[in-house]
Formats: sequence, structure tokens, C-alpha cells
Amino acid sequence: MSKDKAKAPHALDLAVLNEYLSTACPSIGKVKTAEKFAGGQSNPTFKLTTDNGVYVLRRQPPGKLLKSAHAVDREFRVINALQGSEVPVPKAYHLCEDSSIIGSMFYIMAFVEGDIFWNSALPEVESSATRGAMYDEMNRVLAALHSVDIEGAGLTDYGKPGSYFERQLSRWTKQYRASELEHIEEIESLIQYLEANLPEDDGQVSLVHGDFRLDNMMFDMADPLNPKVVAVLDWELSTLGHPYADLAYQCMQLRLPSDIAHAAGLGGLDRKQLGIPTEKEYIDAYCKRREIGAIDNWTFYLAFSFFRLAAILQGVVKRAHDGNASSEKAMQLGAMVRPLAQIANQTIHQSE
Repeated sequence: MSKDKAKAPHALDLAVLNEYLSTACPSIGKVKTAEKFAGGQSNPTFKLTTDNGVYVLRRQPPGKLLKSAHAVDREFRVINALQGSEVPVPKAYHLCEDSSIIGSMFYIMAFVEGDIFWNSALPEVESSATRGAMYDEMNRVLAALHSVDIEGAGLTDYGKPGSYFERQLSRWTKQYRASELEHIEEIESLIQYLEANLPEDDGQVSLVHGDFRLDNMMFDMADPLNPKVVAVLDWELSTLGHPYADLAYQCMQLRLPSDIAHAAGLGGLDRKQLGIPTEKEYIDAYCKRREIGAIDNWTFYLAFSFFRLAAILQGVVKRAHDGNASSEKAMQLGAMVRPLAQIANQTIHQSE
């Protein structure tokens, strides 16, 4: 390893790691190389090549962390709980909660072969039929996730039941305030709307992913008319919560402008021409799969999703500001905070 690489803030000491794994998780073999994946703002992720195969290591970033952020232990737990379910996840191997080994908590899972698509419009996919099938497959996985038997999966204590949006609004407002670097008027009016329009708790509780979107899926594209999600990734924000939070979050992303950097949505694009379902069609397919009727308070769920993403991005900016962000794109992402709030406020005004 070059001196430059050794000084990288997230570099792994392979000698120390191998000494630990030789007794803690010998089945994966001796690690020969650890290559950091590009992307992923939150938890640095490495491709481990060992004498037994290829694996993935995800760790908390080193340095001072916001309370409850970067919960790789929760991520490991939920991946382990979903083994063999209708929700495709990588095989989970080992969780190390001792931060003295590599400088922070980490876990190891299987490396899954598959394709990741970063742009919601799927420009690299040739056929509109394939695009439609990919969105339908994502819809199937989301409905399967929200249908997981929480008790059967051993996840009854994975989050607090009930009052999900009330607790989430409080949590993300606090997280936003803890990361705030400037006063943004659009964010303030968005918070005011959310606090004034919090819906009554309807008693729905399911396992929620928290960051359910296209680029957190790995696809097997061997059959273009029958694409399959082979792994859902990035479970760091998962909890017991309200299923509409995931659904609105995904629809929120698809509303983003198609020309926005790092998070291109479908705003302004002809979905029909692309073969991608409309928001209504996507919601209807989800409701049919879960055998539920119409969804009330949709504008609130969307607006909350915009705020939550803005708060997450503000946290990324704060970490970059403090010198321990995982990606150089962090400051560029910060420029999205105000536009997200603006789109949310437009969505609210249009619905009113």
C-alpha cells in the first residue's frame, strides 16, 4: 500500500484486520486487498478480496458521530433477520462492535454480483419494457418488505411501534439543527407545515428501509424482460415504522428534476415514453400488492420525505465541514438542501 493510501482517513490496516478475523470469522479467509467503493456518503464500504473469495466490509466513519447515525450494527441485524425472506439481501457474516480493531464498528457480508443503476430514468437500459419491469420489480420488493412478519423475523424491538411520523419529525428536526450551518427560510416554512399537518397515527407498523431507491438495489439483468433485484443495500436507516414513509420517499425522489446533480429524478421527463409508471400507477400497484385502499395525507408524506432528505444531506455537509465526510461530493450535495425545501413547498402549495 502506498504512503498516500495509508494516510487515507478510511484506510484499513490489513495486518490488524486479518489477525482479528482469523479467530472472529475464519470462514472468509485471509484478506489480501481492501478496495474502497466510490459513492456512499455515509458508511465507508470496502471490497475485500480474500483467499476464500470476495466479501464486503462496511464500517462507521472514524471521528465524532451524531447520536444514532451510522448504525452499522442495526444494518447487520436486519440483513441477518431477512435471510431467506422475499426481500433479497446479501449473506451476513460477522459484526465487530469493538471499535479498537480498525478504529470503528464494522460488519462483513457477501459480495453480490449485480448491476447498480444511478439515474432514475435508466438511460443505459435500451428497452422501455425493461424499464417498466425494473420499476415493477422494485415495487414488488417494497411491498414484500412491508409485509415481513416482524415477530417471525425477531425484530419486534427493532423500533418503537406507533407515532412514527411524530417521532421522525422530531428526530430529523433535531438532526437538522445539530448540522445547521446557515438559516434557510424555505426549510423553516417546511418544518412549520409538517408540524401543523402531522396526521393521526393509523396504527400501521412495518419494517421500513429508510432509503429505498433505485441505486440501493442490485439487479440481475440476465433476462431483460424479467429483471430481478438480487440485493437491497444500505439498511442503516431501517427501523420499525410506517410503510408509507418508504413509498413517499421513493416517489419524492422521482419528482426531483432530471438534471439535478447526484440525485437525478424524473421531473420534466416523459415517463410514458420511457416505459416508467406514473406516480399514481406506482402507488396503485403497491396498494394492490398489499391489498390496501387509497392513501390519505399523501402531500404530508411527500413533504416529510423532502425534509428528511434535506436533513440527511445537511448532516453530510456538516461532516465535510468538520473534516470527516466519506466523499468529496459532500459540499456539492449541500447545495441541494435549499432546492429540496423549495420543491417541497411547491408540492404543498399545488395540493392546497
